[in-house]
Amino acid sequence: MTGSHADSALSHVQLDALYRVSQILSRSLDYRRTLQQVLEALDDHAGLTRGSVSVVDPQSGDLFVNSVHGVDVSGAPVRYQSGEGILGLILENDQTIALSSVDSDPRFLNRLGIYDTALPFIAAPIRAGGALHGVLAVQPGEADDGRLKDRAHFVEMVANLIGLSVRLSLENEQEKQSLAEERDSLRRTVRSQHGFENIVGRSMAMRRVFDQIRMVSKWNTTVLIRGETGTGKELIANAIHYNSPRARGAYVRLNCAALPETLLESELFGHERGAFTGAVAARRGRFEQADGGTIFLDEIGEISPAFQAKLLRVLQEGELERVGGTRTVKIDVRVITATHRDLEAAVQAGQFREDLYYRLNVMPISLPPLRERTEDIAEIARHLATRIGTAQGRPVSLAESALRRLIEYPWPGNVRELENCLERAAVMSESGVIDASLIQVDRHRDGGGMRSEAPRAAPQTEPAVPSSTGSAHSAGALNDPGLDERERVIAALEQAGWVQAKAARLLGMTPRQIAYRIQTLNIPVKQF
Repeated sequence: MTGSHADSALSHVQLDALYRVSQILSRSLDYRRTLQQVLEALDDHAGLTRGSVSVVDPQSGDLFVNSVHGVDVSGAPVRYQSGEGILGLILENDQTIALSSVDSDPRFLNRLGIYDTALPFIAAPIRAGGALHGVLAVQPGEADDGRLKDRAHFVEMVANLIGLSVRLSLENEQEKQSLAEERDSLRRTVRSQHGFENIVGRSMAMRRVFDQIRMVSKWNTTVLIRGETGTGKELIANAIHYNSPRARGAYVRLNCAALPETLLESELFGHERGAFTGAVAARRGRFEQADGGTIFLDEIGEISPAFQAKLLRVLQEGELERVGGTRTVKIDVRVITATHRDLEAAVQAGQFREDLYYRLNVMPISLPPLRERTEDIAEIARHLATRIGTAQGRPVSLAESALRRLIEYPWPGNVRELENCLERAAVMSESGVIDASLIQVDRHRDGGGMRSEAPRAAPQTEPAVPSSTGSAHSAGALNDPGLDERERVIAALEQAGWVQAKAARLLGMTPRQIAYRIQTLNIPVKQF
């Protein structure tokens, strides 16, 4: 074969090998796997055997052997420092080295023990973005035939292709590691915020609740949290999820009383495109979003009997259909619900399905009202004051006189009312110290002799509408301090002729707020 024919044949082999290498590198960003395949391609298509790729460690700056063709390097890593051996020289000088034989240079360190000392050796720097990322080393399968320089040039081209892949892979790995660290940090923060230590209480009743939470958190059991408004039912649900095996999964929350039934079904189950006016695209519901995690349904006692039947199927079968769809979607969701209503009475009255009640009430947790655990009030108040101070960027503390007044009050609004009271007091305190004079409550009637010392503005009222019922609640009874909340709402409704919008203005509420109170206080609505 003439020289020109030999050169042409060699060029064809190199082009074919480069094509194979480019195909391999374009498949994946997992450079550890692709580099092994590149070394195999160089052996199969270019006659370059005993290939290895070493990568620069960004922390130490040393060169670590990452991949070797036909050799397992999963044990102790082979490392080269700058200037150490032939590979160390490339790390130091960033230039290709080609030896006619391994034993021709005494600086060669055969740490892998795989090289034939009688054969040539070629090592080229792997560069990307102007930086050295590693070294590609190969050994031709035959003795030097005078084309060592051509082969070295070819190895440099392959190293350049590898360089871009290694750079993208390293950047991808660093980004993944950064995201993983940020995710883990956020999880630790969330777990600390919703851990048991953030649920304050040393009373016997709360210790029983803590024991129940610890037990139920281990399993996927459906939980029903019961208690008056403001007792912290959502806080308990958070603690259960973030201390359960599903803590890494999604945690989705929804207040069932905040949406009408038509929107509630779409919100929970999702809908298909065109299912109703405005459904311009398919949408996953809250149950699908919580797949693999937990869904918390607050005010579960407010859903209608029709919707109860649909929810029952999800709990029983673990599957649903989107609104306007026919495809069944399987889900794996833990369900936690909460209510302040007497579900047993609702079942007896036919307002709540008995089968759904048993599905929800697998593990009931009852939260005691604040008035039944007065020994916890001081500790809860201090905890809330610290949290308020953090939000305000200053220390907030409670005087002993303020604590005494807080303990005397029965807190019909429970912890939520206590937090509201303390936040208002903190705003009024210039020094950050809350004393007894700053403790004010929103109730017309207190249970412990504590009244608001701030003057209360009289509500703007419209001319009284005569009541057609002849009830004892007259127009003047609206401001009677002896009325509880239910009686005040009824008095306002009668004064407004049972027009909810007018009654809301009399009470300084929005129509949505008074509609919610009519529902939660079980006030029968009269029609005229």
